[in-house]
Amino acid sequence: MKCPYCSAPDSKVVNSRPSDDGASIRRRRECLSCARRFTTYERAQLEPLMVVKRSGPREAFNPDKLLRGLTLATEKRPVNPDVLRAFAYGFEDDVQIGEIPSTEIGRRAMTFLRPLDGVAYIRFASVYREFDSLERFIEEIQGLKDKEEGGGTG
Repeated sequence: MKCPYCSAPDSKVVNSRPSDDGASIRRRRECLSCARRFTTYERAQLEPLMVVKRSGPREAFNPDKLLRGLTLATEKRPVNPDVLRAFAYGFEDDVQIGEIPSTEIGRRAMTFLRPLDGVAYIRFASVYREFDSLERFIEEIQGLKDKEEGGGTG
């Protein structure tokens, strides 16, 4: 496993244990070059979930890409990173289909973020929905505010 800190190619496993759901193994590793520790998760993958991009091509689902988007949206917000990681790495198991449009991944991520943190939701929505004007941004914030006050339906 390549070290995420120094990119050295070798590391050793310090500790292994089943994750919370038992569907994956959590491995604590130590880089043989810089001696920093990091965690990896190993799980069986029978068939990769394929993502259909907006422009048409298909690619294998990458939970790290989803986690990166969620992490950017929640930066400097009071959101537990373990909750984000659990959503991103459990996403493929929850979907249980062979192919999903990228727009559906974005929609599900927004549904996940909305009750978690309103600011993170708006940050994610601004990228996912490609807001092209200040008015569109304000409409989304007003919709979120209406739902929090119980006045909106969708």
